[in-house]
Amino acid sequence: SLNCVEWSLLPPATEEMVAQAEQLKGRFQGDPSFEYEYTEINAEDAERLFEDGKEPMIKEESRLIATIEQIDRAVGIIPRGAFVKTPLGSVHENRNFEGLSLTEAKKLSSYFHFTEPVNLKNKTLLEKADLDPSTDFLDSLEHDIPRGSWTVQLEKGGTVVVLRSLLWLGLTFYHVPMTKQYGYIYFGTGEKNLDLPFML
Repeated sequence: SLNCVEWSLLPPATEEMVAQAEQLKGRFQGDPSFEYEYTEINAEDAERLFEDGKEPMIKEESRLIATIEQIDRAVGIIPRGAFVKTPLGSVHENRNFEGLSLTEAKKLSSYFHFTEPVNLKNKTLLEKADLDPSTDFLDSLEHDIPRGSWTVQLEKGGTVVVLRSLLWLGLTFYHVPMTKQYGYIYFGTGEKNLDLPFML
């Protein structure tokens, strides 16, 4: 939105947009038509861009789309059991999900990345034996690298569990134990915290 009255949807991100946005550093300008020039671009990418006859530039709108995609992939999370996988492989919202207990809600292992699993495929058969294939089909937060990239806190006298990402500062996830209420929101600069390994 340019006037906060009329809103339009962003188009889906492409892999090329994400790759271009990862090369940019610094904060957003606030103007969707602003064009960034690549100052630090490797020779291979520069050669490919100049072959196409294009100036190496990316618009802020494309960077915003790619950044939202990166945040969703890296820190978009759900509580365990909120979605189920059928024997045929389709994933659906679990209508029987009534929330995590307070004890479970305080554990990182009770939350999953809501994206295609990566670490799950690398587990041994012995590690997979304890998992329920209908609910444990995504990657758990407890195995995120670097360790300690999530904080778990209790708010409102222990009635709300809040998870915050230290990798994407400004990402806050909440879950009200014993209810279906959960979600996340991002209020940040749009920059990944690359200093995180040195901060832990």
